[in-house]
Amino acid sequence: MRKVARVSPSDMTGVILSEPTGVILSEGPGVILSEAKDRLARRRKPRSFRRTEILRSLRSLRMTGLRSLAMTALRSLAMTGLRSLAMTGLRSLRMTGLRSLAMTELRTLAMTTLRSVTMTTPRLVALTAVLLLAACHRQPVFTPGATDIGFPSSSATGTATYSGDRRAPVFPAAWPHQPGRAAVFGSHAMVASDAPLASQAGVEILKRGGNAVDAAVAVGFAMAVVFPEAGNIGGGGYMVIRMADGRSAALDYREIAPLAATRDMYLDDKGNLTNKSVVGPLASGVPGAVAGLTAALAKYGTLSLADVMAPAIRYAEQGFVVDSAQARSYNGNARLLRQFGGADVFLPNGKPLAVGTRLVQADLARTLHRIADQGAAGFYAGETAKLIATEMQQDGGILTEQDLSRYKPVWRDAVKSTYRGYTLLTMPPSSSGGVVVTETLNILEGFPAMPPFGSAEYAHVLGSAYQRAFIDRNEKLADPAFAQVPLQQLTDKAYAAKLRATIGRDRATPTSVQAKTMREGMETTHYSVADANGNAVATTTTLNALYGSGVYVRGGGFFLNDEMDDFAAAPGKPNMFGLVQGEANAIQPGKRMLSAMSPTIVLDRDGSLLLVVGSRGGPRIITSTSQVILNVLDQHMILSDAVSAPRIHHQALPDSLQYERNGLSAAVVDSLRQMGYGVAPSGGVGLINAIMRVRGGFEGMSDPRSSGRPVGY
Repeated sequence: MRKVARVSPSDMTGVILSEPTGVILSEGPGVILSEAKDRLARRRKPRSFRRTEILRSLRSLRMTGLRSLAMTALRSLAMTGLRSLAMTGLRSLRMTGLRSLAMTELRTLAMTTLRSVTMTTPRLVALTAVLLLAACHRQPVFTPGATDIGFPSSSATGTATYSGDRRAPVFPAAWPHQPGRAAVFGSHAMVASDAPLASQAGVEILKRGGNAVDAAVAVGFAMAVVFPEAGNIGGGGYMVIRMADGRSAALDYREIAPLAATRDMYLDDKGNLTNKSVVGPLASGVPGAVAGLTAALAKYGTLSLADVMAPAIRYAEQGFVVDSAQARSYNGNARLLRQFGGADVFLPNGKPLAVGTRLVQADLARTLHRIADQGAAGFYAGETAKLIATEMQQDGGILTEQDLSRYKPVWRDAVKSTYRGYTLLTMPPSSSGGVVVTETLNILEGFPAMPPFGSAEYAHVLGSAYQRAFIDRNEKLADPAFAQVPLQQLTDKAYAAKLRATIGRDRATPTSVQAKTMREGMETTHYSVADANGNAVATTTTLNALYGSGVYVRGGGFFLNDEMDDFAAAPGKPNMFGLVQGEANAIQPGKRMLSAMSPTIVLDRDGSLLLVVGSRGGPRIITSTSQVILNVLDQHMILSDAVSAPRIHHQALPDSLQYERNGLSAAVVDSLRQMGYGVAPSGGVGLINAIMRVRGGFEGMSDPRSSGRPVGY
């Protein structure tokens, strides 16, 4: 069941707008404004700006518990003109979590009301009342939405400063994300994710005394509520952990193939690949998210599972306001959502949820309560497991309660490597991401210095390194429980030197027709966490495609993944996307499908934390993550520039060097073509969420190509 309601300022009477300890408005804003206006309209000298008279009027307003806020806001107002008054008052408010709503619905309300009042003392007090109404929303339940109303570049906070060896880069004039914007700063800790509400959940846990792992688990569960297109409990992922005492680990909670899965299950009677690996119940692997998050908390966390899940449960029970980014997502994926049970929640009456709709997910809240009370057993056994199995059976799937009961996450050693004196900790197989990032950087490290950023030489050297690393990825990497993975060879610097020697100075190397490649869906999500003690967590998780297979567990309130598509459903043959996949990644029961997810932690030369970074975007996860690292280490960019910079991509097959549209100058593109490259413009190359340690604290940056936003304190 769900609850859906439109929220507007006039509907807020008697509604709890903050946490349970917050304020309940006993009067609607219209009543408050009317009372202030009527009281002062009766004055004989309405142009008098005597402070005592304004205070007397404010005391009559029904704002119990807000007197100190009223005094603070009033003292900050410039009484010299209405425009400066309004701007000063708005800037002075700490509208945590409700900034967008205050600046849209409440501002509209203020302007509508104030236009009907003359330029007198009543107008001043009416405006003051509206500003105080906005100020009372401290940690609201009804926020602007999961992605901060979907505006790009929402993590930029002003003009950046360059110090030390940080240098201002030059981007092409047509590139929309120019350098010089400041990232979000936090003196104690930072959380960066694709959903600001989830970032806030992580900071809430940190403020309660939790560490980075506690916060990461809180973010993971919150993402399942407020970012259902990719955040999940019905999918899986990877987590790289580095504790301040030097301990590090990598947690693999990738989905696995059900026991009834077969090698040719997605082929028709003529041997051609169908879309059953992408849409519908046969597309789902056994989810690993809940097992992974609870395992991480048990080993490295400090708070209880119920404590870290409290924000997610609150978001599910009390709801959040759908913003423009969420509304676009529901509308853009309406065709998939209509096919399964999620239509009742996200397409009520056949129409996608609109901006301003409050979404309450009662079924999901009950599922989360079971997990909080019972741990992983609250998902992999009992009522939730029965709901999943029933949904599968009704829709024609093969995932069973037995599959769920057998699932276990795997603790692995992080891939540890060095690059020009810095240390990288990243993910080993079953993810290919850490190996390919390491192999690429090992190839590049042999060049004394990288060519200038944005030049044809830079794109050539970087693209060639990616090409060679991706050839190895596609031929040699798979679930290590089912295949011999030459991990030592692929991460060896001597091996990288041999590959580097094959890169011509000014000529592209065609990808061999024998090289094979594979695909991962473009829709994932990454979040980064760093705490005041120097603990850090990089987590990448996914349903694969947006909303996964589309299958929605009725009664459970969540989507199931379509990760089975990441197997080689037809080894040696092009799949429905025209890509040829390798035998090592063929479907086998209980096997983990290969991934490109690349959660990475970078340590400074003195061993202290420097970067926490990762991305969404299928194979572009690898190239986008590594380019942010290169931008910081080689190009000496500040974090905001490193994330905003235009990126390139080469994955061996198709044999082309892709670049973000307007990310390379026309002259550079011409030079690359003369080198023999097939050059093609593309959309975004990955979507980053990153944290960087800076003097005095941390900077957080969500990709300006997306609508995420970090939260720090």
